[in-house]
Formats: sequence, C-alpha cells, structure tokens
Amino acid sequence: MEQRKIYKTIETVAGKSFESDKALLNEVVNQIVENEEIKVTGARIWKLDPRRKGYSLLFQNGIVQKIPQNFLLTLHENDVFETIAAERTILADETDETLKEKGIFRYSASGVGSKIKIDGKPYFEYLFAVNSNHIDDELRDTLNIVAAVLTAKLKERRISVSQQNLIQGIDRAKQLQKSILPEHEYKFHDYELFGVTIPAEELGGDFFDYLAVGDDEERMAIAVGDAASKGLAAAAEAMYISGAIRMASFFQIKISFFMNRINQLVNKIFADDKFASLFYGEISKDKRGLFLYANAGHNPPIFVCSKTKKVMHLQPTGPLLGPAPHARYETDSVNFLDGDVLVIFSDGITEAANADFEFYEEKRLEKIITENIELSPKEIAYRILDDVNRFSTGDSKYQDDKTLVVIKRKENNA
Repeated sequence: MEQRKIYKTIETVAGKSFESDKALLNEVVNQIVENEEIKVTGARIWKLDPRRKGYSLLFQNGIVQKIPQNFLLTLHENDVFETIAAERTILADETDETLKEKGIFRYSASGVGSKIKIDGKPYFEYLFAVNSNHIDDELRDTLNIVAAVLTAKLKERRISVSQQNLIQGIDRAKQLQKSILPEHEYKFHDYELFGVTIPAEELGGDFFDYLAVGDDEERMAIAVGDAASKGLAAAAEAMYISGAIRMASFFQIKISFFMNRINQLVNKIFADDKFASLFYGEISKDKRGLFLYANAGHNPPIFVCSKTKKVMHLQPTGPLLGPAPHARYETDSVNFLDGDVLVIFSDGITEAANADFEFYEEKRLEKIITENIELSPKEIAYRILDDVNRFSTGDSKYQDDKTLVVIKRKENNA
C-alpha cells in the first residue's frame, strides 16, 4: 500500500473524536487488521507500566490465539525494547514462550507516543505490534508511518494551546519562507524550468528549490518536498530541510548518500511524529539527457515522452524522511529527449477535493500534461493549476499546499 495513502487512511481514522487514548488506539488497531492491503493477521497494543517495569497487554485483535489480558513483558528480559526506542520499528523473531504458544513466531513492533525513562533508559509509552505472513521491509515502512501518525494524534489530544495573537510572528515567518524559494522560471543549458508553490494557509509545508551542484555548473539539482504537518510547524520543518539541502549541494556527493544523510538529520532534529517526503533529481550538460533522481516517499512525478506521449511515473526509491534513522535510498534514472516533460508535484494537486469530496487524482493530471506538452513549462504549470482550481471550486474543506515544478528539455537542440 502506497505510504501516502497509508498516512491519509490512518490520519482520517485517528482524527475522529475519541473519549480516551485507549479508544483511539483500539480503533486504529481494528482498522489495520481489517485493511486487506496492509496484510496483517493480528495486532496488539502494549502499554508501558513504569511501576512493574514492563509492557502490559492493553488489547488485541486478529486471527491469533488470545493472550491473557494484562500479560506483562518485562524490560530486563527483553533487550528488544531498547532497540525499539532507538529504531522505532523492528522486525524480529518471538522469544517469549507464552507468545510462541499462541502462534506468534515472527512479528514487527513500533514505538508509539512519548518516551518515558525507566532506570535511566528511554522507552516508548506504547508498542504497536503485528504479526503477518509478510514480515518484511515494506511492512516496517508501513508501521513507521502508522506509529508516526498515532504519536501525533496522541500529542494533539494532550496539548491544549491557548490562541494567541501570532500575526507578526507568522508574517515574519512567511517572508522568510518566501525568501528561500527560487525564482519561478529558470533555464539551465538545454532545459527550461518553472516552479510554484501555493500554501493552503498563511504558511505551508511544501517547498521546491533549484541548486547548482559543485563549482563547475555542469549539474543542477531540483528538490521538491512536503512536510506532513501544517502551518507553522510544517513551515519550520520545510525550511530546515530546504536549508540542509542547500548546504549539501556544495559538496559533490552521491545522491544515495546525500538522501541517507538528510533522513538522519530529519530524524534527529524533529519529533517522532514529524516526517516529510522529498524528490531530488539532477540534470546536467549530458547530451543523452540523463536525469538521476531519488524519491523519498514523494508522489511519483509524471514523465511524458514528447514523441510517443508515453507516461512514466518516477516511483519512490526509499521511504519518507524521518521515521527510520537508518533507512536506505537508492538512485534511479531516466533520459530526457527533445521536448520531453517532467512534472513534479505535491499531493495538494492530485488530492485537491471538490464539494462532493472527490479527488482530482493522477489520471486527470496526466491528461492535462499530455494535451499541453507542446507548451512551455510555465504554460503547462498554469494549465494544471487552472484545471485544479476549476475542479475544486466549491465548499470543500480539504485543501492542502500545492506545489508544481515542470521541467522540459528544449526541442531541436543543435
């Protein structure tokens, strides 16, 4: 299941009104077990018990034998809890004999909520554990997102912030955010670019940038990112990531290593419930039109061949930035021929909703790009935005930041 869809699904479920943390967690567990795309056979929530120094079973669901209620897994007998505190999500073989008797032999577990210190060591407040016939890295990435969303929703329940007059502060932040965005139009050797971002609120979590790589000016990077939260918090995360990318662009390092390092920084600097998607690619003077890229959980950009009108999606090459500090990112490539177009976008484009809560979606976006591929990047971008605005006109309350970057290789090059 695509990570962005998982995020939206869990956020919708967890965003309802609940009487307690337990009710919220219980509902999400039930939805996870029932969701056929996630493919788990059983799920459990364990709650940290500081007095008994262990994790006590809170509730369970799925087609596995039931574990006794309030069953305790002690901290001193399970070093794996320290690993979860450091890594957030693990894949492991079950060692507890009682759980093995219940048919649980291999599982995945994620830390949820705040961290509490016991005997000087931090432990997550809750553990979300599942068993499945497919315990693999894809499931790990799925649970990282579930854990991040649950942690965010638990924090929202507990924090009551009084409304204050933040107009001046928000205005300064807005000006700062504008100052780090590049000029909309840009030309680089055989390429023309146009980018634009439209925040849904005063401040947004989307960003894009054009960056010269190294000192020889033979390569240029294009970065498009989307911080998962909204408002001031999202803007702060977006500005940090954008700044980190700018600093890294001075050093000619491999894209995969660059992405690994950005992910580690996001994980270290921001809270457990914060994460972001990032698409990063590099164009160059290469006559073959080589475009190297990495995609950290971002919406797959749409690449359209000018001659054949064939559509290609540049799929993720690694997970979202933040939840897992040791995630790995691969590099992929595509070749621009004359007239070919690449459109990088945030989910505020394809998930723009109308009054009936119908989404714009990628097929409609593909059609607009293909029909207007002969136009300039600026004209293509405006055609897309105009179509999105006309589609979403009405009383739709769900609107997100919208970002577009259109790259086109000029035609008839010498």
